[in-house]
Amino acid sequence: MHLEEDAAKNLHEGFKDSATKGYVDYNRCGSPLSEIVSEPDMRTPEEAYAYLTTLRQILLYTGVSDCNMEEGSLRCDANVSVRLRGAKEFGTKVEVKNLNSFRFLQKALEHEIERHIGVIESGGRILQETRLWHQGEGYTVSMRSKEKAHDYRYFPEPDLLPVHVSPAWREAVKNALPELPEAKRTRFVASYGISPYDASVLTSSRELADYFEAVVKAGASGKAAANWMQTELLRRLNDSGKEIRESPVSAAGLSELIKLVEGGKITAAVGKKVFAKMVETGGGAAQIVEAEGLGAQVSDDSIEQIAREVIEKNPENVAKFKSGNEGVFKFFVGQVIKATRGQANPQTVNEILKKLLGG
Repeated sequence: MHLEEDAAKNLHEGFKDSATKGYVDYNRCGSPLSEIVSEPDMRTPEEAYAYLTTLRQILLYTGVSDCNMEEGSLRCDANVSVRLRGAKEFGTKVEVKNLNSFRFLQKALEHEIERHIGVIESGGRILQETRLWHQGEGYTVSMRSKEKAHDYRYFPEPDLLPVHVSPAWREAVKNALPELPEAKRTRFVASYGISPYDASVLTSSRELADYFEAVVKAGASGKAAANWMQTELLRRLNDSGKEIRESPVSAAGLSELIKLVEGGKITAAVGKKVFAKMVETGGGAAQIVEAEGLGAQVSDDSIEQIAREVIEKNPENVAKFKSGNEGVFKFFVGQVIKATRGQANPQTVNEILKKLLGG
């Protein structure tokens, strides 16, 4: 029997948009809760995960919530059902609770889909109920049944007055919204010449996007800023468990470093050393370059002299290279770069070594 997931994953989240079947209520702790109920139009757990991830990003961009699931700022329940391929009616839905992360939600949906299919193919019947997800065991257990509408206990709140949103108010709120992630990604690709992937990473949070634009506005190129942020800055922040707002290097400071590299005053290798010092000391790029004596790149003549010395000291590797072992060439490049403390232009080093080795 062939089954397919039907479009019946109604995802309930804390902080919902009142324009899409939303409403505001109060949870048991007395905190206001705004809820969005999606249409039943998601067909895979991956779609549900992507939907929630995108929604969370929008909520963060607009400042609606900090979306901290561990502290209860954001919650999510899911309804799921399956039906026979080609069937018109949705199957019996089951609500899944106790979802502490979007990844747990995806796993819970995957489990429930398989459970539903197994029950139906074995001749059983799916009960309309609420189930709890146990992440450690990787399965759901029944919490309570919901066979009738009254089981959901919906009732009006007499002390809450209706809220009427006028078209003018709605338009005013819309115009006050910040640039949203999708629009920002599109603009970053068009304006700064970076790849869609880089734009996606750099717009993952509003603070990160603002930092990137500040680096560019301070004089760095978009591509270089994107590269340095992802390979150096974000890596170090991730290792230390810090957010971009806690960066020890300011946007202006990173831009200063990038301009030194782009201007040919230091190599990229030296730039990475300088960046590490900036993180460690909080000093400026130019200041560190001067203090460490890293300013000028090594001249071509000096590089050639150093390359000759490296070749003379390694006759065995020279023989290997000449016999066809081209992998040894990287050894010579590394030795020359090391001897120049990273101040030699890598392209120049390659050209000179190829000439001297006859490669």
